[in-house]
Amino acid sequence: MSDTQTLIDSRPPSVATLFIDRVAATPDGEAYRYPVPAASGQGPDDWKSLTWAQAAERVHAIAAGLIALGVQPEERVALASSTRVEWILADLGVMCAGAATTTIYPSTNTEESAFILADSDSRVLIAEDAAQLAKARESRAALPELAHVVVIDPAGAEPVEGDPEGWVLTLAELEARGNEYLVKNPDAITDRVSAITADQLATLIYTSGTTGRPKGVRLPHDNWSYMAKATVATGLITADDVQYLWLPLAHVFGKVLTSGQIEVGHVTAVDGRVDKIIENLPVVQPTYMAAVPRIFEKVYNGVAAKARAGGGAKYKIFQWAAGVAREYATVSQDNFRRTGKASVPFALGAKHKVADTLVFAKIREAFGGRLRACVSGSAALAPDIGLFFSGAGIHILEGYGLTESSAASFVNPGEAYRTGTVGKPLPGTEVRIADDGEILLRGPGLMEGYHRLPEKTAEVLESDGWFHTGDIGELSQDGYLRITDRKKDLIKTSGGKYIAPAEVEGQFKAVCPFVSNILVHGADRNFCTALIALDEPTILGWAQENGLGDKPYADVVASPQAVELIEGYVQRLNEGLQRWQTIKKFRLLPRDLDIEHGELTPSLKLKRPVVEREYKDLIDDMYAGSREA
Repeated sequence: MSDTQTLIDSRPPSVATLFIDRVAATPDGEAYRYPVPAASGQGPDDWKSLTWAQAAERVHAIAAGLIALGVQPEERVALASSTRVEWILADLGVMCAGAATTTIYPSTNTEESAFILADSDSRVLIAEDAAQLAKARESRAALPELAHVVVIDPAGAEPVEGDPEGWVLTLAELEARGNEYLVKNPDAITDRVSAITADQLATLIYTSGTTGRPKGVRLPHDNWSYMAKATVATGLITADDVQYLWLPLAHVFGKVLTSGQIEVGHVTAVDGRVDKIIENLPVVQPTYMAAVPRIFEKVYNGVAAKARAGGGAKYKIFQWAAGVAREYATVSQDNFRRTGKASVPFALGAKHKVADTLVFAKIREAFGGRLRACVSGSAALAPDIGLFFSGAGIHILEGYGLTESSAASFVNPGEAYRTGTVGKPLPGTEVRIADDGEILLRGPGLMEGYHRLPEKTAEVLESDGWFHTGDIGELSQDGYLRITDRKKDLIKTSGGKYIAPAEVEGQFKAVCPFVSNILVHGADRNFCTALIALDEPTILGWAQENGLGDKPYADVVASPQAVELIEGYVQRLNEGLQRWQTIKKFRLLPRDLDIEHGELTPSLKLKRPVVEREYKDLIDDMYAGSREA
């Protein structure tokens, strides 16, 4: 048996056990960094740290506080908060109490929040602030199981008339109650953690479906313990790393990043404010971070826009450097695949050195200067964008997984990564491709099932453990997986041709630096069309340079100049497509797609049915007058 397999097979029943072991091993080591806004409200944030021992004090106090409130093993404690250090401490507190965390995005509306709280039978809600408390208060009559709301930021979150006695308390009050409980019951946490079994429920995450109610995915403790060991076994993270964690922790991709960290004990800097990423990177100086493709697309578009604003010469230099980056990445990855060395011919290496001085070094500096690798997941990254960053020295390791598989099932293996693939299975995870191309998974990371939905569980989880992902993919002979599309998102034209819209959309994002979101439509139609939303800062910068002055976004995208600009990029896209894939017509949307309007999931994935329903008139207009109309 290999050392890797031994590591995984000898995993403890829970991450709560791993946490206690980590604290014992490195009590004085730095565990978490978090920002504290300047007292004046002006100037940079002040970053504070918690050692593992200090984190444990708070985690144990939260766990004991929940026990004192009467929370029993496997009972649900909901967590509605943005990504911040208290989210991690609270989640660990829930686990150390033997309970289970129900995650809720802070952007979730009142109705859906109430559904999740009710469906999960959550006994306690840990709410970030007064806004999250207000949602629970509005729905309280429909939530008889919800005994308490614990508020992290107490400002404006005081109890009001009509609240039951003790229904609202602050996180500080919960921790104080927990510390009092521990004085009388010093073994309470040890007893709860030692009683946790591997199959005991740890987390309930509701998938953000495109239609209907979300489904609660039941993830037992063993899923997270396996993830901690398996991600470390890949060799991608070490005890010396500094992780920058900003992804939503309510999403499985963000949550899984906390497990491996506990296993190796490296530092994690936590700040979920997306608008602070650019500011934080030079401060945190991470060695690795995870992100979704939209972030890399925005950085790429931003760099291109800055070069364009610098004048024709600067933009030509950027375009030349981008071509060098892609060629360098392609050649070096191909050579590594064949020989085990990422070598390139002398002439290409010389060009790359010049491009590095002029362009790439500045990009790496903007990422903090120490970034060894980024992990990208949740959606497909356009290969041309991946190759650009690879050639610039920002190594993006694409991975793949689902909520139902505890986030990480595949990841690219360090130096041997291949842009355009999601890498190899994590140690202990099995994969096979069904006759229709669907990816099937089996292993310790898979969910127990959907909460209270045995029929839905049976639809995707076979009795022998194989899980139907709903994704279409191809495996290389040496085990690298390439995702081609969602099974349900494949579209068939009226001419009988199958098209993977995500593949076409990804190619467009690579050729057009102005695009923010694109939806390709064509199911049961005789040609394909597209709805295109542009990146507001980038297109407004272009507008000023092209005689449109300070016109608002909606006016700019409605202008003939903008339509002509994007038409050129659509034509360039079409040159690389099969005839039946080409975009015959497109419309520019009057605003970008967003989470608030329900068009994107919190992890920035496109909700196709929502967008197609909302812009049905634009779609119908593109097909008006065609033979099918």
